[in-house]
Amino acid sequence: MGEFVKDKVVIVTGAGGGIGRDFALAFARDGAHVVVNDIGTSVKGDGTDPSLAQKVVDEIAAAGGSAVASSASVADWESAQSIVETAIQAFGRVDAVVNNAGILRDRFFFNMEIEEWRAVIDVHLNGSFYVARAAAPHFRKQQSGSYIHIVSTSGLIGNLGQANYSAAKLGIVALSKSIAMDMAKFNVRSNCISPFAFSRMIGSIPAETPEQKERVKRLEKMETAKIAPLAVFLASDRAQDVTGQIFAVRANEIFLMSQSRPLRSMHAADGWTPETVADRAIAALRPSFYPLDRSQDVFNWDPV
Repeated sequence: MGEFVKDKVVIVTGAGGGIGRDFALAFARDGAHVVVNDIGTSVKGDGTDPSLAQKVVDEIAAAGGSAVASSASVADWESAQSIVETAIQAFGRVDAVVNNAGILRDRFFFNMEIEEWRAVIDVHLNGSFYVARAAAPHFRKQQSGSYIHIVSTSGLIGNLGQANYSAAKLGIVALSKSIAMDMAKFNVRSNCISPFAFSRMIGSIPAETPEQKERVKRLEKMETAKIAPLAVFLASDRAQDVTGQIFAVRANEIFLMSQSRPLRSMHAADGWTPETVADRAIAALRPSFYPLDRSQDVFNWDPV
């Protein structure tokens, strides 16, 4: 057992598998009391299976840790309130919220159905707000707390066929910054983690030549469990001065991501016309335009 989050009460949403499960296990190993929340849906959000959360709780208990299960949905206001209430009833307080729950409904924008948009926004963006807001009165009263929001380079940089997911994830970035600013006077922190986990992609990469096999071996380093240590740190008192930041984790690499700031400017003393905008402003600014990069175009080297 570690000491970073010993006896802290941590809620992890979407903790029935994948990255969320690794978060829950890591917090428990470090001595935290964990609320393992998962409604137990498929990746697309279909069906429910409360046993997923309970299995992780059982795993934590078998290792000598402390945890309770919650199968409530983050996508409903009242249901999200009950997730925080589970923490209060079981452990008497809440010290950290990890907003990790999510679903995917990938489709090119021109084919995306309204329900595919709403479902993803409801779970990711609304769900992150609902759970964070439910914990806010407790954080404010105790004058402490940490929010950790799981975002994605699909929103920070861009990706094909994910307008709903990208918009939700970038919305969470803005939500986190607003929480960090609004809650700073109560000693409450809010940060984002953008994780890399290429497990599904690895299976489709050719691995016939020695060079290809070596590349796959390097990609396999991006285990979901390697993201958890940063989350444990951000929930700890050692992260007291870390707030409003966006981190990315890829295998053994940790990145601090940039935030939007002005790049270049043009000034016209007499104001602008469409013609001078075209001939002067855009001509001067064009060299600094961003291309239509995807995440893999920016992170174009193998993980280390």
